[in-house]
Amino acid sequence: MVGFKQLESQVIFEDNHLLAVNKLTSQIVQGDKTGDIPLADLYKDFLKEKYNKPGNVFCGVIHRLDRPVSGIVVFAKTSKALSRMNEQFRERNIQKIYWAVVRGAPEATKGTLVHYLKKNEKENRSYIVKEDTKGGLRCELSYEVINRGENYSLVEIKPITGRHHQIRTQLAGIGSTIVGDVKYGDRRSNDDKSICLHARQLIFMHPVQKEQVSIIAPPPQQKYWDIFRQMWVE
Repeated sequence: MVGFKQLESQVIFEDNHLLAVNKLTSQIVQGDKTGDIPLADLYKDFLKEKYNKPGNVFCGVIHRLDRPVSGIVVFAKTSKALSRMNEQFRERNIQKIYWAVVRGAPEATKGTLVHYLKKNEKENRSYIVKEDTKGGLRCELSYEVINRGENYSLVEIKPITGRHHQIRTQLAGIGSTIVGDVKYGDRRSNDDKSICLHARQLIFMHPVQKEQVSIIAPPPQQKYWDIFRQMWVE
């Protein structure tokens, strides 16, 4: 069971309306077939204990990250904040920045990738398909290699669309598989079952104060991230 101190250590932003946490790769945002307790429920209990609140506590899910992905997840502490943040995500008025450790390096140092993806529900996986494929959805992202090691590269990704497993699929499609992502072709899984994809930064308009908010989350303490750890001081 995740304790209060662990949950507290993951909080990277909080005010009366929002709570942002740095998700670990072992955690799920919402319930799934594993039966593990989702972060939304854990943080309801956290807020209840922190503020000694009687009765139910509101902790609304605004967006999600795949289980093996780490990084920023924002919850709403009020229904007003939830509806306004949902609208910003729906209208794509939120800038998301991801970091990934990939095997090797993309051929071009930076660029824009445009593909058509189709999701296979049974496999919970997306495939790159031709533009005229039935059910294929256009997806786009920009990327830049921000550091190179001997065998790995650190890549910054800014998704322009928000398709299922988009970053994982598109990087694999150019031969730059995310380290540990065996579902999309990496040669071996990470010991902790994570993949080296991290929701690094989120920039958005505060739903109540109407001021720009920028939240940054440090990547996990993990051997592949440690190759590039000198790049950030948190």
